[in-house]
Amino acid sequence: MSNSADSPGTGSTPERARRFRPVRVLTAAVFALAGLIFFTSFDTAKGTNIRTDSSLLKLSDLIHERSQENGELDETNGALRKDIEALAERDDGSTKAEDDKLSALEKRAGTQKLKGDSLTVTLNDAPPDATAKLPGYPEPQPDYLVIHQQDLQAVVNALWQGGAKGIKVMDQRLISTSAVRCVGNTLILQGRVYSPPYKITAVGDPGRLQKALAASSAIQNYMVYVNVYGLGWKVEENGPVTLPGYSGTVDLHYAKPVEQ
Repeated sequence: MSNSADSPGTGSTPERARRFRPVRVLTAAVFALAGLIFFTSFDTAKGTNIRTDSSLLKLSDLIHERSQENGELDETNGALRKDIEALAERDDGSTKAEDDKLSALEKRAGTQKLKGDSLTVTLNDAPPDATAKLPGYPEPQPDYLVIHQQDLQAVVNALWQGGAKGIKVMDQRLISTSAVRCVGNTLILQGRVYSPPYKITAVGDPGRLQKALAASSAIQNYMVYVNVYGLGWKVEENGPVTLPGYSGTVDLHYAKPVEQ
């Protein structure tokens, strides 16, 4: 016979309860946690498929919508500025010499239209299935096949060095405070978003502009990717064109130290 702890009777019931209760509690906890997860997933999804990229698409649509709104606001701002300038010229009491000096400063600042001989540079991404065209070069990484911020900056800087009197990127005039920035595969310029191909138009002596492009070490490096992986590069002389005046805000925004 076994001892009293092993024998059936009143003494064995508490031991069995102690032996199986943790398992029951754990099982109940697992089901409770599963229920919480299902409820949280349902509450988050709100009846939609949370495994899709629809949220990213909605964000992209929102960015393009805001970009279009910014463009419309720029046009409105430009029209209002013209009206204000016209009224100011009537009542400011300035002399013709002073008006001519102001007009010359506005042209140099890029806020007035500019007409002259021009040159346009077009940059574009390479085909997504591009391979190395020349021996000795590795197969391309995705990063090799897209236009980067430094590529656009290299072209703009070279055109300025070539004596450009004014530059337009896509449909916007550049001024001294303009920043050419890329985020992912898009260009963000003065609050508006653009996708490739990117067109940069400069007014100036086409010959000098061509020489400045050819002399740029950054563009020479870019041309390696053009020849090896098929990045887009086109330079065209367009004859006389008229660049628009910059129509955005000219107020400067900068950081200020916190007062103690």
